[in-house]
Amino acid sequence: MARIAGVNIPKEKRFVISLTYIYGIGATTAKKICQKLKIDSGVRTHQMSEDKLAQVRSLIEKEYPVLEGDLRRKVSSDIKRLIDVGCYKGIRHVKKLPVRGQRTHTNARTRKGRGVAIAGKKKVTK
Repeated sequence: MARIAGVNIPKEKRFVISLTYIYGIGATTAKKICQKLKIDSGVRTHQMSEDKLAQVRSLIEKEYPVLEGDLRRKVSSDIKRLIDVGCYKGIRHVKKLPVRGQRTHTNARTRKGRGVAIAGKKKVTK
């Protein structure tokens, strides 16, 4: 398994896809890295030579210094700062509701969790 930025990337997948396993590198960034180093989009990770992998490592260290653990810490500290300040976004984080203005009457199940039925809410018949 190839190791880039402290992450073991899968060897059977295409190299462009394997790069996205690094936190902070998405599909677009992975494609840009491959274009800069002239890596074919169809090549698998295990087909890559060690010197090409070394070039990828050095490019990532040089152009993307904040990845993986550092980026996770930065994101969590930013959220903690919003919560401490008490701004609207911080309050939404605390309440586990959507932060960026999405509707909550319907949808928002990913953020709110499963819908739970309210006990004793049956209609009264006379």
